[in-house]
Amino acid sequence: MTLEQLRIFVAVAEREHVTRAAEQLNLTPSATSAAIAALEARHAARLFDRVGRGIVLTQAGRLFLPEARAVLARAAAAEKVLADLAGLAHGSLALAGSQTTGNYWLPALVARFRARYPGIAVSLVIGNTDFVADCVRDGAADLGFIEGGIDDPVLSATPVAEDEMVLVAPVTHRWTWRAPTAPEQLREGPWVLREPGSGTRAIFEAHLRSLGISPGELDVALEYPSNEAVRAAVEAGSGVTVISRRVVEEALRAGAMTLVGYPMPRRSFLALRHRERYATKAAQAFIDLLGGGEPARPRPAPPQ
Repeated sequence: MTLEQLRIFVAVAEREHVTRAAEQLNLTPSATSAAIAALEARHAARLFDRVGRGIVLTQAGRLFLPEARAVLARAAAAEKVLADLAGLAHGSLALAGSQTTGNYWLPALVARFRARYPGIAVSLVIGNTDFVADCVRDGAADLGFIEGGIDDPVLSATPVAEDEMVLVAPVTHRWTWRAPTAPEQLREGPWVLREPGSGTRAIFEAHLRSLGISPGELDVALEYPSNEAVRAAVEAGSGVTVISRRVVEEALRAGAMTLVGYPMPRRSFLALRHRERYATKAAQAFIDLLGGGEPARPRPAPPQ
């Protein structure tokens, strides 16, 4: 069993398609199929069932997939240890961000980091808070950034920035002229909310409970899996929402929606790390940049 065979197996398993996996890996479909066949033959275990033109994992394949991912994560961690021997002149940094942090906060920070450490290749994937926590837990990301709380003993969560939550409404909504003055009025809406599992949704629902309102009492018209879809729905008149000011700042300036004068909580952006995984110098340098600290062992300037 080789690491290359494991990479191919995981790619095929995640896509349930040999050709698409081969394209992702820059291999031919025949080479990809041969690697899977060799792995199955070597261990006398069928990992995939061929169903029509597609493939699906067998029970053995489903059991093997998390183990294969874990081996690849450990191999990647070992590579990072060796890369660290070169300081910050070379290496990589894998980041995962929630939609608010990933789309509206991290890009400028990544640009600053790349200007300081041009030899470090930075990647960023974006999803909701649960997705980011999974990435850090599984070793797919060195650092994760979320705006919601996370309860996981293997992850450490450190506040690194603050964010303002605001209540916004369509320009035609009654709250444009008369803002709610009592918590019970918040039940009316109608509301456009992020999906369960997002940090924005979790923090808003926690705030409602602190006001004595059950989230189930809200008149929820729509749920969307992205901030941009929520913002567009509010602009279109579908309902009100609570969201990061960063997401709606331009829409507010353009008069596409209204800022409702009802207090909402501030929240922290949190940096997630795995407590037991090796912390690379690149990851530490990124955290130092967030704190305004001096860069850690920057790349020497090239000779003139």
